[in-house]
Amino acid sequence: MDRHRLGRRIKAFRKLKGYTQVDLAKELDVPIVTLGDVERGKIEASGDLIEQIADKLSVSKQELTLTETSPQKDKERLK
Repeated sequence: MDRHRLGRRIKAFRKLKGYTQVDLAKELDVPIVTLGDVERGKIEASGDLIEQIADKLSVSKQELTLTETSPQKDKERLK
């Protein structure tokens, strides 16, 4: 998956779940700079980090990396 697209999806799901970058970074025990860089697509997230993010946001890794749907469509499904 394109790291920019993944970053946008992480950001969208993070916001849908009510997390700030600071909150999520603390939960993941990663520097906020790292999470911000992942969300902006500056760096590629490791498989382990993607799994941790998915777990904290209560979505599957497949949902987080899915390319066919948009987070807006996912929002309806997550309610």
